[in-house]
Amino acid sequence: MRKATYGAAVSLDGFLAGPDEALDWLLWSDDAKRISAESWRGVDTILMGRKTYEFAAKSGGGGGGSSKLTTYIFSRKMTEAPDGAELVGEDAAAFVRGLKQQPGGDIIVMGGGELGAALIDGGVVDEIGLNVHPILLGGGVPMFPPMARRAELRLIEARPIERGCVFLRYAAGSS
Repeated sequence: MRKATYGAAVSLDGFLAGPDEALDWLLWSDDAKRISAESWRGVDTILMGRKTYEFAAKSGGGGGGSSKLTTYIFSRKMTEAPDGAELVGEDAAAFVRGLKQQPGGDIIVMGGGELGAALIDGGVVDEIGLNVHPILLGGGVPMFPPMARRAELRLIEARPIERGCVFLRYAAGSS
């Protein structure tokens, strides 16, 4: 079965972005670059929520565009998928549960605390990878909005990386 991983860079106080979606606090390094490259190995599917897609598109990225990757954008508000992506308006966990049963490579959940929480709540996330940055933002976009249930995790890896960051990788207990 395909593996689904939710990963992100996060502040020590649990935010994906600071107030006004600020990302100026992110500390890029050679370690982070290697971890990112490793996390994409074997991935052929990207999942992102509407807000993450809109932020990425505004920043010059966005979904689709690669013939090697299938991109799904989860939204109940969008009416049309951007080029190179498919729009999903149904229950995210049920959709991903079905997707994991199909042949293919691994699946990565890009940012987006709301989608990540829904997929963890739904028991379809296999791993969570975090690059924890040594900063307290005091507010912004939370990594995990309130969730419907407790999610038990098992530590797979924990190590310091460059620039004072810590890389953590957990197995989710319910998938």
